[in-house]
Amino acid sequence: MNSSPRRSRLWVDLTLLGIVGVLLIAAAAAAVGSLYREFYSPSAFVERYLTLLSEGRAAEALMVDGVAVASNELEAAGLTPTASDALLRPDAMATLTDITAVSETDTGGVFEVTVEYEAGAYAGTTTFEVERAGAVGVVPTWRFLKSPLAVIELVVKGAHTFDVNGFVIDKRQVSPDGSEADPLAPLALLVFSPGIYSVSVDTSIAATPGVAVLSDTPFTAVDVTVQAEPTSEFAALVQQRVEEFLTGCATQEVLQPTGCPFGYFVQDRIVSPPVWSIAAQPTVALEPSGNGWKIPATEARARIDVEIRSIFDGSVTQINEDVPFIVTSEITLLPDGTASIAVAGPDTR
Repeated sequence: MNSSPRRSRLWVDLTLLGIVGVLLIAAAAAAVGSLYREFYSPSAFVERYLTLLSEGRAAEALMVDGVAVASNELEAAGLTPTASDALLRPDAMATLTDITAVSETDTGGVFEVTVEYEAGAYAGTTTFEVERAGAVGVVPTWRFLKSPLAVIELVVKGAHTFDVNGFVIDKRQVSPDGSEADPLAPLALLVFSPGIYSVSVDTSIAATPGVAVLSDTPFTAVDVTVQAEPTSEFAALVQQRVEEFLTGCATQEVLQPTGCPFGYFVQDRIVSPPVWSIAAQPTVALEPSGNGWKIPATEARARIDVEIRSIFDGSVTQINEDVPFIVTSEITLLPDGTASIAVAGPDTR
């Protein structure tokens, strides 16, 4: 007589157990899905790479599957195969924060993962291509289909040394030509992408504020040119050297001082050696010229005092005259970091 209520309660209990089971399965599936997205998905793979960059762990970032590249891969992609790895180190890396994967799209086995971040003071967005590399048990592994490294093709004018994010580099150390490197040839430098790279010059001769380069596209080249400017101390030194050179020219007791940009022409004879002085020194300004600088054509005046005897009647004339002339100069950077200043002019002999 009581079997019916018992069966009813059993059905209710079984139903409740079934509901609980379904909920547990759903919760487990959600947990697995959450674990997959957080730890094992293509997005998680990319975020781990960017986290290594944010922590300055360059060596570990290079060990991530698909990051390191060989010279033949660079060449096949149209990049410089001899690109230097000098910047693939913690000392040359800058701040990377607020890393967030915002989308993940399956394009037929290749996943496009888009990530937003802050590189220094710049907001950036980069899309990476990721493919399945294999599995560890049931856990999938991933690799970059295209390396996230990039190449900065850098030209620095006016200095042999420069720094990137505070890391000092000599052109001859990273050029495949070594000490024979053309100072105006682009330097190919591998960099992590994404990353912000500030290139600057700070020497006793030349300086420039940092030029910020955001590397945000994997496996591409970024062309950068930095023109260093002479420091005020160097400009003052050049002014001093030019004045010393011209003053030295004025000590020559001849009408045409040797190797100097001024002179005086007469058809008569001189009675006594001429006396030169510099009436007005040039005001030197420096302009970029190749890997060094030049002094553009600048006016100056020398003064000559000399007695001239006429070859026709023997009369003597006292000459006291200002002689205008033009000064130019090429200033070449030498391998030891000093500069060679060659003063010239249209009348130089």
